Amino acid sequence: MMMHNLWVYTLIIATLAAAALLAALIAALQHLPHGRSSVATVASAKVIARGELGLMALRLAHSLTALAALSGLLWQARDWTGFAFGWLTFAAGIALAVLGRLIPSAVGTAAAEATLARLGGFGLIAAWLFTPLAALMRVVRQAALRGFGLTFDLSDQHDALRDDIAGAIALGHSGGAMQKEDRDRLLGALDLSDRAVEEIMRHRRQIEMLNADDPPGDIVAQMLASPHSRLPVFRDEAENILGVVHTKDLLREMDRLLRGDAPEGLENLDILKVAKKPYFIPDTTNLDEQMREFLKRRTHFALVVDEYGALQGLITLEDILEEIVGDITDEFDVVTRDSSLKRDAGGDYLIDGAMTIRDLNRATDWQLPDAEANTIAGLVIHEAQMIPSEGQVFHFHGFRIEVAQRRENRITKLKLRPVAARALTDRA
Repeated sequence: MMMHNLWVYTLIIATLAAAALLAALIAALQHLPHGRSSVATVASAKVIARGELGLMALRLAHSLTALAALSGLLWQARDWTGFAFGWLTFAAGIALAVLGRLIPSAVGTAAAEATLARLGGFGLIAAWLFTPLAALMRVVRQAALRGFGLTFDLSDQHDALRDDIAGAIALGHSGGAMQKEDRDRLLGALDLSDRAVEEIMRHRRQIEMLNADDPPGDIVAQMLASPHSRLPVFRDEAENILGVVHTKDLLREMDRLLRGDAPEGLENLDILKVAKKPYFIPDTTNLDEQMREFLKRRTHFALVVDEYGALQGLITLEDILEEIVGDITDEFDVVTRDSSLKRDAGGDYLIDGAMTIRDLNRATDWQLPDAEANTIAGLVIHEAQMIPSEGQVFHFHGFRIEVAQRRENRITKLKLRPVAARALTDRA
């Protein structure tokens, strides 16, 4: 009898532990940054590759193991009666919710990639065992919805399909069948609908513009010296954009003025007659939608405004394409050495505060979150809940971050180093 009870309690503890591990794994899968998986094992990548069906299988496994743990405990207390059995049931339910769900989920959410790396093999076995039952449950779910005259949300199916594709890409990269550059291009295309134009636009401080009141000769000289084929035209103040001039349109007008049937001379050039109507878009437009709009309108240039109509920046079709294929340059681009990211002899990274987190992650294969901020300086301000002073040091997301340079209220330079890398160097 004692041996029998020992086996029962062992099974209760084992099923409760399995439920806890599955809860952590499910939370990790749900909170892993989309398309950014660099998990350490092939098994964890295979779990991700199973997509929505795999996640459903894990949820089913968690429910059944949790139910098994509770049933085993109640079976052991079957001789209890009345008030005592009721309190035991209540206490067991609370303990199961805390130990088998809440705490493991919090751990999985806080350390998604580490959880996947450690539990990938366990999760793959559980997903494999319960996938047939999960597939059957999905069929039953869809049939039940149709029976009530309801349909499954197509947007959810679209998201699930996209996650499946992202998981397959992560699996290919983890297994060595796909290079990092290929992975970045494919995931960049998948991410377009999740990102807004404000994340990649050229800020208004960086926009080169033509002043409509400048002499024609100065306007032509500026246009010829610019690496851009299109420039906005303003008058009085920079936010008063009156049009956009294309180099070809300017050359046609110059040809008419200088070599037409009745030459008028370059001094009669009216840049506003050459300019096309500006195209304004809200800063919340997603990249996929904007790319389609560019192709539909047969234009490559848009000015970005906020909800009050104030100019925020500009974006081009090339900017969006660069999010997929990387930097695009031609013979007219001014190619300079990129000073946004440097590494010193000690292994520290010196990073421009205006560098986007996405570009930094791509260049270093890090996984810094970009949900709350677009730039690395913005991330530091968000995490610190203040504008830090020069020389201040912070530790978050597995990095040691030092504010190397600050100008007024802008963080212009940051020094980063992965904490793990620092520990390895110190031990060496």
